Amino acid sequence: MTSVASYLMSTAEPPFRWKSIALPALLPTLLFSTGEGAIIPIIPIAADNLGASLAIAGLVAAVLTIGELFGNIPSGWLIARIGERPAMIGATALSVVGLIICVISPNPIALSFGILLIGLSAAVFALARHAFMTSFVPLAYRARALSTLGGTFRLGYFIGPFITAGVIHLTGTASAAFWIHVVACAAAAIVLITLPDPTATFGSVKTVRLAGRDMREGEALAEQESAGLFRTIWNSRAVLSRLGLGAALIAALRASRQVILPLWAVSIGVGDTNTALIIGIAGAVDFALFYTGGQIMDRFGRLASALPSTLGLSLGFGMLAFTHDLPDNVAWFIAAAMVLSVANGLGSGILMTIGADLADKSNPAPFLGAWRFTGNLGGAAAPVLLAGITAAASIAVGAGVLGVLGLLGAGVMLRYLPRYVPRTR
Repeated sequence: MTSVASYLMSTAEPPFRWKSIALPALLPTLLFSTGEGAIIPIIPIAADNLGASLAIAGLVAAVLTIGELFGNIPSGWLIARIGERPAMIGATALSVVGLIICVISPNPIALSFGILLIGLSAAVFALARHAFMTSFVPLAYRARALSTLGGTFRLGYFIGPFITAGVIHLTGTASAAFWIHVVACAAAAIVLITLPDPTATFGSVKTVRLAGRDMREGEALAEQESAGLFRTIWNSRAVLSRLGLGAALIAALRASRQVILPLWAVSIGVGDTNTALIIGIAGAVDFALFYTGGQIMDRFGRLASALPSTLGLSLGFGMLAFTHDLPDNVAWFIAAAMVLSVANGLGSGILMTIGADLADKSNPAPFLGAWRFTGNLGGAAAPVLLAGITAAASIAVGAGVLGVLGLLGAGVMLRYLPRYVPRTR
């Protein structure tokens, strides 16, 4: 298989301008992530309104991460065949189908199917926009461009819940928030469709010959991340079973945070509008720290970000575990949400950065695909575990188990991160 690094350079590239990626990459990302951020706080609420138990509501919310996990497998193949921009447009269309199913769902099972489609579309959109940046942003600017892309995603997660709070206040129904994502997807698709051909806008781009075809570098990256995924996981089993376990645990805590906060609000009786506002404020804290997390990693090493972030996530879940039945449980809920957001923000970009550190510099895509899949596996499994524990015991016990997993993840990072990613300065 030809390495992505062995690309063919065409004519000299024109000077890169940041505004050149604003419309084709950043604006659609902001729109799509705003819509996704708008629906995440209300998925458990919508399930609860359809008669689901607390555990089933948690399981319905977990389907989003399950869809993202399984959507990662065919995404690379699809992007390599049809291109980055058509894949993003198709992802918005699939998401709209899922959202309409959510709106008309008569029961939690139908709602779960709609959420699954949204998760699949989110996986395609995420990989396609990453591939887009890889294809059209010069290497010298790529790290900053991808960091900006990550910040744009977090900005959408910050804005979305506030829009949801306003819509719920005006309509009186949580399910109306699904229409926010419909509008966001439609707007993202319109932006993508009405833009001129990126190859004409950006000038010459790097190409690589892979599988008998010439394709852009980002398309080749997406193809290589998906091709031979399980073979790469087996070949990299030494690092994935050690440091990869820590990454999976961090991803598990992050995914569980998105599920447990709205679920917790349902369990202690916080209103729908207030739930969206609290999660929106937590998203603002998370967004405010995404650049700080990167600075910590660059100045003090990867462990200086990974360890406090993981311990902070563990602390936030521990706060929830012991305060569910206290008289001031709402205040504790708000405090825990803020602690979780600070911890998540401090670890912004840590998993992608470690993956890049570990990957073969001459051909990084296969390992990056295996690394991302390992993390996503943890992110998909943890909310399901939370739902199971909630059904068997209580949501407070589930929060306590997640807190313990956080301590385990911190221990794994402390043990293996210096071994596999030693500080170079």
